[in-house]
Amino acid sequence: MTRPVRIPTDVDRPDRILFGLTGRQLAILTTTGVALYIAWALTQRFVPLPAFLVLALPIGAVTVVLALGQRDGISLDRLLVAAVRQRFTPRRHVATPESVLSTPDWITANVESGAGQEDASSPLRLPVEEVLPTGVVDLGVDGLAVVAVASTVNFALRTPAEQQAVVSSFARYLHSLTGPVQVLVRTHRLDLTDQIAELRETAGGLPHPALEAAAREHADFLEDLSAGTELLRRQVLLVLRESFGIAQETKAALPVLGRRRGVPVGEGARRSAEARLARRLSDAIELFSSTGVVVTPLDAGQATAVLAAACNPDTLLPPSAELANASEVITTAADYDWEQAR
Repeated sequence: MTRPVRIPTDVDRPDRILFGLTGRQLAILTTTGVALYIAWALTQRFVPLPAFLVLALPIGAVTVVLALGQRDGISLDRLLVAAVRQRFTPRRHVATPESVLSTPDWITANVESGAGQEDASSPLRLPVEEVLPTGVVDLGVDGLAVVAVASTVNFALRTPAEQQAVVSSFARYLHSLTGPVQVLVRTHRLDLTDQIAELRETAGGLPHPALEAAAREHADFLEDLSAGTELLRRQVLLVLRESFGIAQETKAALPVLGRRRGVPVGEGARRSAEARLARRLSDAIELFSSTGVVVTPLDAGQATAVLAAACNPDTLLPPSAELANASEVITTAADYDWEQAR
């Protein structure tokens, strides 16, 4: 029998290098300590030690709090950097692939001279560049990703031999991984309005009155259930990610070699990443089929709907492939009555 191994919940937690501290924490504390020591060495001849401690102790205390403190799993120094970056970024972001145009003169001409000047708008930068027609999610220099829906199996009702077979199949899949993969279990609202309407519509065409009565009764039950409780649906997503290569990752990681959004990606590297991603998806479908789990890749519309629902889970609109993208222009019907709308 093999020995069980504890796996932390946060698998992305950085390694502890020395004294239970991570490399980032050691770098912050060491840099601050060396800077304070150099300052003391340069000022010890004309600054008394108590006066220097009055200035150095608050700096050291703030540094320790920033390096060791956390909020919601994020270190305080990262939150401070994010707050400073957010303070100096424009408040308005425009979803446009081109550069943001300046404000027209016929608008700025009517602005009073004493009015406060706000920062100009900037292009909206999202982790996802676009969703290709094949359903592949373009992550820019971070690579490509594909989203698939996985069905579930009832593990508790299986025999011990069947449970062992399921675990072995899942272990074989994990052992065959050659790139990052994420298993996401999400819960969202379930809207049964369309199903209830379809059930009432088709109830009249059933061959027997008893079946029609049962269908209408079931529709009433679903309507009362959705009105009295908040129905939830659980969905299991399998997200596969593929990078463009080690050289591309190095260029994206080092600011000296190129900016994060400005590193070009060759067409050959993109095709190779798509081929590797398709092969990994095919392997996942084949390995999970032996356990009874059906893996279905999402197309462009379904992937866009899933991403929109994941970014805004509290929306009352159900995720749908018919929702407009961020770059699409929303228009009204040709016969829309604007006078009545006023």
